[in-house]
This record gives sequence, C-alpha cells and structure tokens, in this order.
Amino acid sequence: MNVYDEAHSLARAIRESNEFKEFDRLRKQVDNDKECADMLKELTEIQMQLQAAQLSGQQPDKDMFARFQSLSTMAMTKPLAAQYLQAQMAIGTMMNDVFGIVGEAISDK
Repeated sequence: MNVYDEAHSLARAIRESNEFKEFDRLRKQVDNDKECADMLKELTEIQMQLQAAQLSGQQPDKDMFARFQSLSTMAMTKPLAAQYLQAQMAIGTMMNDVFGIVGEAISDK
C-alpha cells in the first residue's frame, strides 16, 4: 500500500463528499455576491485576529470584538452568508474528524 496513493484517494473522496459539494456550491455563489463576499472576508479576518490575540494570551480588543459580533449577527440574517458559514463548519468538522483518525494511527496507544 502506497501512502501517497491513499492520500490522493482520500482527497478525491473529500471532493466527492456532500459536505464539500455543498460548500463549493455556496462558495461560488458567495464569490458572485461582492457584498456577501466582503462581509465574510472581514468576518474571517477579524476572527483570525481575535484568535491570534487569545492564543498569545492577550485580551481581545473590545472594538474588534464588537465589530466581530456585529458582523456575525449580520451574516446570520443573510441566508447566503448563513448557509455558507454552516457549510464551512460542516467541512471543518469533517476535516477535523479525518485528522483525528489519521492522528490515531501515529499515536502511542
């Protein structure tokens, strides 16, 4: 068994999964909606900044956190943005599960 061949098979299975197909479909719709795409891009950028601050032990900037909450609320009121975020979460959950399975193969049990 060639590990690289198996990795390519896994990549194909991920691309063929319902989770990925739904995420890809919604990503294309978001890309065609500039307002939605800009909002989601800003939301992601702020989320990453807040997470970086948290990981480094810093208190999150209150204004940045308020902007994140505002954008999150706004995103949930827009059907396309909300569906995209849900699909993004589903693909993230699937990938975390896959990483967990692979991680178990190399853990000291």
